[in-house]
This record gives sequence, structure tokens and C-alpha cells, in this order.
Amino acid sequence: MTTTDRPAAVDRFERPPLPVTRPGGVFRDLGPQYLANGLIGLIFAATGPVAVILAVGTQGGLDQGQIASWIFGVLFLNGVLTVVASWVYRQPLAFLWTIPGSVLIGPALGHLSWAEVVGAYLVTAGVVLVLGLSGWIRVAMAAIPMPIVMGMVAGVFLGFGTGLARAVTGDVAIAAPMVVVFLLLTAWAPAARRVPPVVGALAVWVLAVAVTGSFRYAPGDAGWLAAPVLVTPAWSWQAVLELVVPLAVTVIVVQNGQGVAVLRAAGHDVPVNVATALCGMWSALAAAVGAVSTCLTGPTNALLTASGSRQRQYTAGITCGVLAMAFGALAPLFTNLMLAAPPAFVATLGGLAMLKVLQAAFVAAFGQRFTLSALITFVVTASGVTVLNIGGPFWGLVVGVAVAWLVEREDLHASAA
Repeated sequence: MTTTDRPAAVDRFERPPLPVTRPGGVFRDLGPQYLANGLIGLIFAATGPVAVILAVGTQGGLDQGQIASWIFGVLFLNGVLTVVASWVYRQPLAFLWTIPGSVLIGPALGHLSWAEVVGAYLVTAGVVLVLGLSGWIRVAMAAIPMPIVMGMVAGVFLGFGTGLARAVTGDVAIAAPMVVVFLLLTAWAPAARRVPPVVGALAVWVLAVAVTGSFRYAPGDAGWLAAPVLVTPAWSWQAVLELVVPLAVTVIVVQNGQGVAVLRAAGHDVPVNVATALCGMWSALAAAVGAVSTCLTGPTNALLTASGSRQRQYTAGITCGVLAMAFGALAPLFTNLMLAAPPAFVATLGGLAMLKVLQAAFVAAFGQRFTLSALITFVVTASGVTVLNIGGPFWGLVVGVAVAWLVEREDLHASAA
């Protein structure tokens, strides 16, 4: 290798900042705000997305042990990766799993065996790993104008805002006190510095649940500790042709695209190629216990960066990862606990936590350049359209970039300059 070749190799695989923060430094950077953000990020991963796994697994005929093993893989194993990556790169890097990819699995299990699906997971992991090692992913993401990317992010996260509105009207006793306390703390800056508004909303929810008795916990039969089930993969051309491309697209473009966009919007220099390669490696590891592909999640990383100092937000990522490991190890117990909470709790807490993120996405998307293409990206993404088993965020980016090339060439030239 020549001297001139070395910078390109270094740029391809983003190196972490040195020296690595010592454990004592991590504890000094940790604070109530970052603990709260990490907890809220985990709550989202452990409620709606887990419910999707439960529904898909049941639809596909998986037994309770296989479903619990799947949940163990997507939470415990990805929690380990989240802790290590956030610590080493000193930024919140929450790796969880592709939710759209999980949805694909339900229909596939109607005509494919579980072993064939896991075989497709392994092929997908190889594809993602190769693309990450190639160094092309960072270049490809950098080629898409940021307003278009943020239009996609705004379309994805719009559901959090509308879900908040529906929760307030649907369950006033739970949602309304949370919203009122959140707004009061947001307006009263001295109090907000001591008690983050989202933490105040969480505390009020506990009181509201105690008063209304809306927490319905029913112990399950699976016990407390998860028991991972190792799966021997089986090769199937049908499974490869049906699942690999959609899964790879949801990981690299849809999920990782969201994650990179929200982290960049928060001021973090995301190691895109390394993150993609790690998704491939961890997807292969998770497949061994029947877990769907790993990705750099969008909503959770948005929650981790919703508040606080950018230099200390990595501790929220570490917190989320540690909690994910605990949740994964105690998957049967915590799944029952989370699903026992009223739906309005998750919708309200998520909507409140995502308000500033959604605001920032709209400002970035509809500022000065690419306003039409960003708007079309937003509309297509928010529509929830699905073509070829690939969801709206991907098609929103495709259509948005096409519109930019057709009618906003001046913005393209100005952006390149």
C-alpha cells in the first residue's frame, strides 16, 4: 500500500476517537437526563416493536420458546453491541432490529420453514457486511441531499405526533396529566434543568396509573429468564429470493438511513461504514437464535439525542444498551410488564419525547433548498405505501431524489458547490 492509499483506507473505516473514555469518565458524564433518555428509548423498543414480534411469531406458527429466543436475540445481543459502540465512538449508537423486516417474516412463514427463514437471515447478513466493508454506503448516503433525508425522517416520525393527539383524546386520565406536566416543566426553565420534562411526564404517569388502576399485569407461563434456542439454518432459493433483498434494503436504506439522519441532525459524525459492517456481523450472530437482522435504529436514536449535551449523549446510548440486555435476559417477565401498560402511555411518552426531534426534522426539510422534493418525500413516506414488500421510507427517498433531479437542479448544483 502506498502512502497516498492510506488516507482512503482510513476514511473508509471510520476510526473512533482516542483515548477511549475510562469507566470513571462515563459515570461522570452520566446524569438523570441521559438515564431518562436511555430508559425511554428502551421503553419504545420493548413495547410496540416487541408486540410486532409477538404478533408475527404467533401468525407464523412459532412456539413460545422460539418467540422468546427471538426477543432475546434482538434485545440482549444488540444491547451488547449498543453499549460497546456507544462507548468506543463516544456517541449514541443504538443498534436494535428492523421492524419492517420483522413484518415481512409473518407471511413468509406461511410457506417457508423457520430454518429456511434463518438461512435467509444469514445471507442478508453477508450482503450487509460486504456492502459495509466496501465503503460505498457512506458515499451513497452523502449523495442524498439532507433536506430530502429529513423529509423522510419527518414522514416516519409524524406518527408519534398524531399518536400523541389520539392518546390525549382517547385516554384523558392517562395522557392529559402527562402533557400538562411536560408543558409546565418546558415553560419553567429552572425546574426543567432539575427535572427533564419527559421525566416529569413519566412520574405523573405512575401516579395516574395508581389512581386509575389501569395497569393490568397477568403473569405468563414462560417464567422470567429467557432460554435462547439455537436454530440450524436451511438453504432455500425461494427464501433467499423472497427475503434477502427486502431485508437488506430495510436495514441499509430505511432503518440505518433514519438512524444516520437523526444522529447527524444532532451533530454526531456517524461511522456509517463501520455501523453497516457491524449490522452485518451482528445479524449473523442474532440469526443463530432466530432473531431478525440488526440495524442502526432511527426512533430510538432520536430519543437518545432529544435533549442534553451532545458530548454526553453517548451515556444515554450505553444506558439503553444495558437496559436492553436486562430486558432480553428477562424477556418473558418484561414483555408481560410492558404489554400490561395502557396503550396511551407509550403513545403519549413517545409523542412528547419526539416533539423536538420532529420539529428539527421539519425545519431541516423545509428550510431553503429542495423544498418540493423534501415535501414529496415526506408525503410518500407518511402515506405508508408498500411496493414489492418495501415500505414508504425507501420509496419516499427514491421519488424525492428523482424530483430533485427533474425540477430542482439549481439546488443540486448549489449543494455540490
